[in-house]
Amino acid sequence: MTHLVAGLRLLIYALAFLLLVGPHWLSLRIGRGHVADVAPVWLHRLFVRLFNVRITVVGTPPAPGEAALVLANHISWLDIPVLGALRPLSFVAKSEIAGWPVIGTLARLQRTVFIDRARKRHTATVNTALSQRLRDGDLIVLFAEGTTGDGTRLLPFRTSLVGAARAALTEGGLDRVRLQPLCIAYPRRHGLPLTRVERPDIAWYGDMELGPHVASFLERGPVDAHVVWGEPITFAAGTDRKAATALAEAAIRRALQEAVTGRAPLQAPPRPAGAAPARDPAGAAPILIPAETA
Repeated sequence: MTHLVAGLRLLIYALAFLLLVGPHWLSLRIGRGHVADVAPVWLHRLFVRLFNVRITVVGTPPAPGEAALVLANHISWLDIPVLGALRPLSFVAKSEIAGWPVIGTLARLQRTVFIDRARKRHTATVNTALSQRLRDGDLIVLFAEGTTGDGTRLLPFRTSLVGAARAALTEGGLDRVRLQPLCIAYPRRHGLPLTRVERPDIAWYGDMELGPHVASFLERGPVDAHVVWGEPITFAAGTDRKAATALAEAAIRRALQEAVTGRAPLQAPPRPAGAAPARDPAGAAPILIPAETA
């Protein structure tokens, strides 16, 4: 993709953002209406289409309105538009992101929950906020490694923010919360397996500068993203937080290894005969493609 084409596509995305930001902001101010839910999904879907990110989804996500805390691995800034294109959801992010130009604004519009990692006591405050969101039926994505990785291995999960599930039981009045393992991987580019040398073109980690990394991605062609919803873990009153987190971590590690090595090809689960397709919460045509044709 040439600089000119990439620039034109960014302009289209910027114009779409300007058209949606007003109604989106107003919807948030008057009580989070339908527009506030679907506007981020529309923007993320526009981004992945403009820049040829092909998404394959495997597994069953939480039902709309079900209290669910998603524990996911984290590879790149690209994870945000990929996951955000699937359905209405929010993220947990470090507080520094709130002050980033453009990205901070986008994060706030998606109702991101910010945490100040330098203040240990802030975790309890964040868990209380998350418990209220879970009580309201929100889908909250927590990147449980606490940072990004290189896409080939999983870093140890942090358990502190999984305490939000416990808070949802004690403070939010819920009897159970769904802990949802989710694996994201980028196994191919231009239809060919991504080699270890090429992974830094997608993965954003360490001391990489964001601007040059984004610019490089925008110009280097289509990418395949695989999203795997694992088996849910029921978090109830007697559930051990660390044990539940360890189960999610193990499930995501297996799915990531399979995606990276290709040992177990990802396949979309069959739909029962006569069953209607799941309703698209954003009201738009699906952007997902079957795993066997990815």
